[in-house]
Amino acid sequence: ADYYFIYGSNADGVIAGVRDLTGQAPLYPLWTLGFWQCRERYKSPDELCEVVDEYRDRKVPLDGIIQDWQYWGCDSNWNSMKFQNPRYINKMGDKEYMKYLPNGENPDARYGTPRIKSPQEMIDYIHKRNAHIMISVWASFGPWTEMYHKMDSLNALLHFETWPPKAGVKPYDPFNPVARSIYWNEMKKNIFDLGMDGWWLGSTEPDHLEIQDKDFDTKTYLGSFRRVHNAFPLMSNKGVYEHQRATTSDKRVFLLTRSSFLGQQRYASHSWSGDVVSTWEVMRKQLAAGLNYSLCGIPYWNTDLGGFFAWKYNNDVNNIAYHELHVRWYQWGAFQPIMRSHNSSPVAVEIYQFGDKGDWAYDALEKYTHLRYRLLPYLYSTTWEVTNKAGSIIRPLVMDFPKDKKVLDMDTEYMFGRSFLVRPVTDSLYTWQDKKQNGYQKNMRKIEKTDVYLPEGSNWFDFWTGAKLAGGQTIQREVPIDIMPVYIRAGSIIPWGPAVQYATEKSWDDLEIRVYPGANATFILYEDENDNYNYEKGVYS
Repeated sequence: ADYYFIYGSNADGVIAGVRDLTGQAPLYPLWTLGFWQCRERYKSPDELCEVVDEYRDRKVPLDGIIQDWQYWGCDSNWNSMKFQNPRYINKMGDKEYMKYLPNGENPDARYGTPRIKSPQEMIDYIHKRNAHIMISVWASFGPWTEMYHKMDSLNALLHFETWPPKAGVKPYDPFNPVARSIYWNEMKKNIFDLGMDGWWLGSTEPDHLEIQDKDFDTKTYLGSFRRVHNAFPLMSNKGVYEHQRATTSDKRVFLLTRSSFLGQQRYASHSWSGDVVSTWEVMRKQLAAGLNYSLCGIPYWNTDLGGFFAWKYNNDVNNIAYHELHVRWYQWGAFQPIMRSHNSSPVAVEIYQFGDKGDWAYDALEKYTHLRYRLLPYLYSTTWEVTNKAGSIIRPLVMDFPKDKKVLDMDTEYMFGRSFLVRPVTDSLYTWQDKKQNGYQKNMRKIEKTDVYLPEGSNWFDFWTGAKLAGGQTIQREVPIDIMPVYIRAGSIIPWGPAVQYATEKSWDDLEIRVYPGANATFILYEDENDNYNYEKGVYS
């Protein structure tokens, strides 16, 4: 084992040392900081495009939509890196392509004449609606795919059981530089050249099923799998990042991935916490997970808003108890580095699954989506600090208040950037469930409270009311369903963005500047061309 001792006069200094040692985090495009909608999975181009249409028609802001797995088709064709599912290429009923229909789908099911008839039309349509699209690409290949056979000829397949099970799918060897090049070339030719905006790199652990000790003796380019397997996600992300950077400097790399290795931030890698279960207990634990990620020097992390598996709610999006959990998780999501809603089939979590205007869940979700967009100048400037000064977006309270012993291991709240104190609500207050997991609503007019600790060493302003409070005390804050406790540190300057439907809809020529007095304050407002690498040449203000 190699040991590194990293000195810093404070936590920021230690993290800066980690970045100095393992690599700096490049800047994401502005649009990635808007709202992302996802589902496991959209099953046709029409279905995906109709979601964007619905958000636009409802005037609910959105910047990203994600195409999850099986656009390639069945499990034997897993991750072919091609659109071969007949629903995506207008080939339903064509015998040559029906073999690619995903496992378990009814081949006789028809949904009318498709409006969007090709992947190129789908991507172009999303762009015309002023949104961006990301797609799921895995670190494994099915036996029908060209990539499986190319990798096999290189001895660059890892021969153990992975997801999906019993389908002959094998992970590839990302430690092999030739394999990484082949991987990117296929992505570029079949997907990137169509205009794809981002990559969801799935199974970057990789998934390892029915584990046997001998699996770890599998040879990789850098030795046994046992020796290197923890760095699998690092190398998977490296391959895509470096090749896209070599392909173009006009589109910043944006990678979403499920696992991380120290230093992965240098490859524009954004980690999400995986397929977690939708419960209050899990949401509570996710807070600690995110804070620990940040303290490891990895600045970009998020969690599926609402959790992924809604088993505890009978997989029913109409379960009113699930509405409360989703709303509270979503409110927290507005104060995560990337705001992305996702859930497992059969549950779909687009905003209109929670009612319409006037329904408490819908109204709360809409409110926090708009809030996210007003925060974009603050957040984009904070991401510049991440890139330019090895900064952190998610800041455990120990980073800013090291002398306050009460916050040394506090994982119920944190600083979002240097100004916002965020305290997610992680308890069910307005609904309950019976033994069959059916949900019931309590009296919404009876306002409940939650505790908030205001760290010592600063005064604080209630974000919602403007009330000024002294630090070093625990208060009981009323939390109606549309309020998550948020406080602003005295001595803060907040640039407040315009109301928009997508991140770049309006310029920042006329910002509102909110000043929270009580201490000296500075804020560096950062602007650039939003989605290229010219900032590396000094093209920014």
